[in-house]
Amino acid sequence: MDIKAYIASGILELYVYGSLSEKENTEVYKVLQEYPEAVKEVERIENALQQLSAAKAPEDIESLYTKVQEQIQSNNNVIPITRKRTNLPAYIGWAACIALLIGLFIQFNKNQKLQKQLVTNQIEQTLLEGKINIAEEDLSKAKSLLKILRNKDLIQVPLKAQQVDPTAYAAVYWDKNKQTAYIDVAGLPTPPPGKVYQVWSLKLDPLTPTSMGVLDTFNEDDTKIFILANPNKSEAFGITLEPEGGSESPTLEQLYTLGVVES
Repeated sequence: MDIKAYIASGILELYVYGSLSEKENTEVYKVLQEYPEAVKEVERIENALQQLSAAKAPEDIESLYTKVQEQIQSNNNVIPITRKRTNLPAYIGWAACIALLIGLFIQFNKNQKLQKQLVTNQIEQTLLEGKINIAEEDLSKAKSLLKILRNKDLIQVPLKAQQVDPTAYAAVYWDKNKQTAYIDVAGLPTPPPGKVYQVWSLKLDPLTPTSMGVLDTFNEDDTKIFILANPNKSEAFGITLEPEGGSESPTLEQLYTLGVVES
């Protein structure tokens, strides 16, 4: 590039005034990064504008305008106006200062919009990455559960609906060796506020219920499969609706599902 010709083209003055397009600003910025002569010229222009803007504008413009208006009203012929020497540098400095301020204001607004857009893009990217991570975690969890539930050594116990809700259903996958039970409650309705489902291990003769735990994260768990310890010699399983925190014994009027372990 012929940097002298580039400087002489006047584009750096327009750059300082803030009158260039975004694309042109980017091109000038690249030139400034590469050519120190261009940087010095920009500094020279800025200094000149500061010196010019320091000059005062005429303070008696309004009074002069009033006098001219009075003369027009009192005379129909020649208006005897004594010409005063105009402070041309002051006008130029004033105009240049205004142009510079307007350019800076426009550039500031552009930068603000770009910054807002950048923040918005960063937020959207973060949310997208979060969703992807959650999806990957859910997929990994689902695969692990499927692998466990397909274990041929698990005892599968379907829990059938009871009178309180004929549409309800659930299932228990019991690993006797590991004393662990996987409780699938996707077929149960969402518990009302202040209530939780409680899972029971039952001995049938005599009927002896033992609490395995409460499903207090029912609403938060999308899989609706809960892992509970079960060291009991279970003959059946039941699920009841209880007050928050659970109960010492099952509320039979709120028995949602029940299933017997096959011998």
